[in-house]
Amino acid sequence: MTDTQTLVKELVNKHGNRRESLLPILQGIITNNRYISEYAMMEIANELDISRSEVYGTATFYSFLDTKPKGKYVIRVCKTITCSMKGKNQILLALEDCLKIKLNETTPDKKFTILETNCLGWCHKAPAMLINDDVFTELTPEMVHQIIEDYKKKGIQEKA
Repeated sequence: MTDTQTLVKELVNKHGNRRESLLPILQGIITNNRYISEYAMMEIANELDISRSEVYGTATFYSFLDTKPKGKYVIRVCKTITCSMKGKNQILLALEDCLKIKLNETTPDKKFTILETNCLGWCHKAPAMLINDDVFTELTPEMVHQIIEDYKKKGIQEKA
């Protein structure tokens, strides 16, 4: 049995084998693997006895369920009108400058991915971004440079 098969079986045992369990199972895959592979979707469909297209449709509908590998740190910049009016474009430019990649790209070392996402719920403190589960608000380009440097140092400390 593969690691993916084992993980899917564990998640099905935890959440149940009903259609209603699909989203928690997909979230469990994300928590463990950081993305949902085609193989994982196939295994989930088999375990829940639903079509592969239903699993794929659900996995690709939600912006926080990634179906392609991403970096260790996924940076999601809010793209709502409020964040746009408060400087979202300057935040994206600062990220691209720091990381030497463009929007929807991953750094060659697989550490960072930059994405845009719908509302993060921090409109009152725009512009906002999320790095994995960490929220950053009232951003300036200078703050972005410092945040990215801190995450780069964090990666070095984790290796030590």
